[in-house]
Amino acid sequence: MFFFIFGIANDRKELDFHQSVVCRVCGKYGRYRVFMEYMYFSLFFIPVFRWNRTYYVETSCCGTLYTIDNELGKRIARGENITLHDEDLHIVRTGRYAGWKKCSQCGYTTYEDFQYCPKCAHPFD
Repeated sequence: MFFFIFGIANDRKELDFHQSVVCRVCGKYGRYRVFMEYMYFSLFFIPVFRWNRTYYVETSCCGTLYTIDNELGKRIARGENITLHDEDLHIVRTGRYAGWKKCSQCGYTTYEDFQYCPKCAHPFD
């Protein structure tokens, strides 16, 4: 009698890539982190093969998520020295801090659509 233990699952692997940038969404200084999500088939808890690879870029400043082409992602995974440009990035979702307002006088931050700071009454820029 044979028992086959197999399964299909998805996983995420962070790639060794870091590029410092000024974020085009929030305007802050941050860096790009690249990771790959994929599906895999395992036999006796050992991954046998992977498919459906998708490469993502996430900013460290606001968490905006982009996709990049698979060929460019494969080059990054191989360890090639790549510089990402704006035309390489396809936005998936904006980050958690995009759209926040910060008062230039007292430093209060808010996501609400106020015209004036609720803490010091200084007008938002």
